[in-house]
Amino acid sequence: MSTIKKTILYLRILLLCILLQTVSAFGQGHEKSEPDLINASPIDNLPSYIKLASGFGERPDWSHDGRFILFLDKPMGEVYELELATGIIRPKTRHFNHYGFTRAMYLSNGDILLSGPKVLFDPTDNEERDKARDLTWLYVMDKSGTTPPVPLNTLCAEGPAVSRSRMRIAWTHRDRQLPELGKNRAKLLMAEIIYQDGIPKLANERTIFDSKQLPFSLGHASLETQSLVPPEDIKVTFAVYTINNGNNTDVYMVDSETGEYRTITNSPCCYDEPEGIFPDGLHTLVEHGPSEKNAWPLLDLYKLKLDGSGEMQRLTYFTDYKGYKANQGVISDDGKYLCFQIGKDNTEPGVGFGFLIMDLEEAAKHLEDFKTYDD
Repeated sequence: MSTIKKTILYLRILLLCILLQTVSAFGQGHEKSEPDLINASPIDNLPSYIKLASGFGERPDWSHDGRFILFLDKPMGEVYELELATGIIRPKTRHFNHYGFTRAMYLSNGDILLSGPKVLFDPTDNEERDKARDLTWLYVMDKSGTTPPVPLNTLCAEGPAVSRSRMRIAWTHRDRQLPELGKNRAKLLMAEIIYQDGIPKLANERTIFDSKQLPFSLGHASLETQSLVPPEDIKVTFAVYTINNGNNTDVYMVDSETGEYRTITNSPCCYDEPEGIFPDGLHTLVEHGPSEKNAWPLLDLYKLKLDGSGEMQRLTYFTDYKGYKANQGVISDDGKYLCFQIGKDNTEPGVGFGFLIMDLEEAAKHLEDFKTYDD
């Protein structure tokens, strides 16, 4: 009997250790060691609430009715549209000559906002690729897909923020595009898209934030607009990268009417970049990962409260797999689905290897509660 009792005691201790290790593994801001990572693809072991939508493509965007996904095949590539009900993929930008696109997003009227370079570059030369990614221009393509896009005649650093309910956009100008701004300076801009004689153009263009307003120096990675916050679409989320030339990136939000801004994450240990916005206007997706050792870590997607508490709920576990990450998430207009891409280590920023759809209502039955990054 004594041996049996000792065995039971040892088993209880072993079980407790396993449970403690599991809790630690799911803690936010705690990086797993190399031996703990799964040497496989997360695609091979998806939970029931995540389905693979496409085996290729990146930077997905939902149509307003939830029936289609707009996406790029590669950085500075072609734009395609996936019909979810049939699985049919249709090209959207093959009917005119261009130099590739870095973003494609639905406007509220169904037209498509494009961002891409307007001069020829050598895609095999890393320096020219970087320059082409920085010097991108905005265009509007008619939803009929029969005519070339119309230029809006403005540069855009990385991607624009697009309202889901009104013809309003926000975007970034950086010193790498406009040297006259001064070193490591950036501005966030906002405008409405209007149509004159059927031709789209920007109206009421204004600056809504200047990096000079920040109480610290802005690193080379700079700022990037992300989302207009519904339902008013007055506030804009944006990322501030490598703060004070350190490793952390934080989520910020600015009121375009008052100029008031605030830090949403304030996580010195971590990389936190906002992505797709939730239609309730109270949460945003965030790409989150520990950045003590690396300013550009592998990331998973979390649901972040916009109240400044820093509380977030983990949605994906792709970084449990060696060399993988989940990023570039967008939320459907009804708030029921998340579309996101699968990424890999040691690749160009933003590169995707297919995208997936998460049923958020079903996922809620399995996910942990909200926590702060240091819990």
